[in-house]
Amino acid sequence: MPEKHSGLYTPGLFNSHHKLASPVQAWESLKIGCGTPPVLTRHGWLILYHGVSEIPGLDKGSHGFSYAAGLMILSKHHPRVILYRATNPVLKPLLYNEKHGVFDNVVFPTGIDRRDDLGNPDRLDVYYGMADKRIGVARLDIPEVLPEQEPISDE
Repeated sequence: MPEKHSGLYTPGLFNSHHKLASPVQAWESLKIGCGTPPVLTRHGWLILYHGVSEIPGLDKGSHGFSYAAGLMILSKHHPRVILYRATNPVLKPLLYNEKHGVFDNVVFPTGIDRRDDLGNPDRLDVYYGMADKRIGVARLDIPEVLPEQEPISDE
């Protein structure tokens, strides 16, 4: 029988819920959501997430949305703290197979593999949904230094 615990923290249950991020850029203006599991890099915990925006002027019958992938770096020691957030998507629907499928204009990152096996921990292979019809893989190289950016508020 499991040990009973008292107090605010109970193992095996979701505790300490915390909002990490909200939409802040035009490409993620409708909603954002989780994507890949975090991967520890020299900069901190890297996560890819999805953002959704409207596509103006599409033909009738299209769902009218675009799903793209963004990137955040979270603090290694305090992963509730966002150290870096790319202002533009790092992956967006460009290829035919990303633009045409069950749901057009969708890239949706779900898997990530740091290529330590190749002796290159700065190379990540990202697996993602392509228009909800196919699975794609894209290469992401971690830069030596992150680009500078203005502080982003998501309130």
